[in-house]
Amino acid sequence: MDILYEDNHIIIVNKRAGEIVQGDKTGDEPLVDTLRKFIKERDAKPGNVFMGVAHRLDRPVSGVVVFAKTSKALARLNAMFAAGDIHKTYWAITRNRPVPESAMLRHFITTTERNNKSYAHTQEVKGAKEARLQYTLIGATDRYNLLEVQLFTGRKHQIRVQLAANGTPVRGDLKYGDRRSNPDGSISLHARRICFVHPVSGKEIDITAPVPDDNLWHALEQSTPTATDNGKSQA
Repeated sequence: MDILYEDNHIIIVNKRAGEIVQGDKTGDEPLVDTLRKFIKERDAKPGNVFMGVAHRLDRPVSGVVVFAKTSKALARLNAMFAAGDIHKTYWAITRNRPVPESAMLRHFITTTERNNKSYAHTQEVKGAKEARLQYTLIGATDRYNLLEVQLFTGRKHQIRVQLAANGTPVRGDLKYGDRRSNPDGSISLHARRICFVHPVSGKEIDITAPVPDDNLWHALEQSTPTATDNGKSQA
């Protein structure tokens, strides 16, 4: 259990690719239940352990996820996510180099439940929701590129479908146009950082999730300006 932060009201973990945040039709144990069991055993709690899901990451995506340990924190986190008061930064590996190297993407997204897929439209269409993100090329190797993505809306598969529409699908994401899968079934998208004001204490929370323990991730992390300036990677 890779716990990045914990207090009486919230717990923040670094989710591994392949884990599900909340239960789904697969019947696999979700991270919320694993956490509940972990807290119950670690703290020797006699009764039920409250663990609330405030947001989710797609199963093949890794990175930072916030859970609520109290109903008060959950209600306030839900309101903060809805209001856009929680700021998330993602890292994405792509095979194609983006042109331009930094841009704001704006699309209108529709979703088809039958195939669990989203579609990006350049103009507003019936039933679509506006989606906005900012990407910046921050690192590269000979074959791959590392993009930093700031989300301004929270739509289903938003980063995946918008980057694909821009000609830079996420590495390993066959659903949205990449040409090869990753050996472990993941896609190379990582929820890198989350910043918000604590829903109960009012403290500034700024958490960065280490990248997956993978040679390509580490090589691209080392290629970023922060790593170059400091002589080492910042986790």
